[in-house]
Amino acid sequence: MEKDEQAITYFSSPGKDATNDCIDRAVARAKELGITTFVVATTSGYTAEELIKRVDPATNNVVAITHMVGFKEKGVDRMPPEARQALLEKGVKVLTTSHALSGVGRGIKNKFGLLSPQELMAQTLRLFGHGIKVVLEITIMAADAGLVPMDEEIMVIGGTGKGADTACVVTPAHSNAVFDFAYHEILCKPR
Repeated sequence: MEKDEQAITYFSSPGKDATNDCIDRAVARAKELGITTFVVATTSGYTAEELIKRVDPATNNVVAITHMVGFKEKGVDRMPPEARQALLEKGVKVLTTSHALSGVGRGIKNKFGLLSPQELMAQTLRLFGHGIKVVLEITIMAADAGLVPMDEEIMVIGGTGKGADTACVVTPAHSNAVFDFAYHEILCKPR
């Protein structure tokens, strides 16, 4: 049996203040494991920009997942066009699409008050931390868009509100095979 001593870093509070430590931890562990695919949640582009200060998109697969258009306001894309363009010019793949754990299910809940299986899954994952839910969700979104390899471990960075506070090593799965998804390591999260 192989034993790998990896301590989880616990941040005293969630959010943006943990971003640099979270990304540093993720990049260091990815190097140790030979991981070259990074998926990162970003709304404004800030977290993705922080990641690419440490990881070169020319030699790594860097995928930035944004909020869907209309997340807060009908028809509004929360990522500024100039932030999106800057990331694309640096070689980052940027994906804006329906959230895997809400989307249509949230529309049903909002209209009829019925909780969808996706919303139930999201709420259950939030018991372990908002970022833990985000990691699964953005990985599925990237997988369904064909932006990540399906047969290897990848590094996924998410968070609570702004910035990053959660990093995990995972094996991706498509939404139609969600239970094939695997968390291998939780590197850091808020306590």
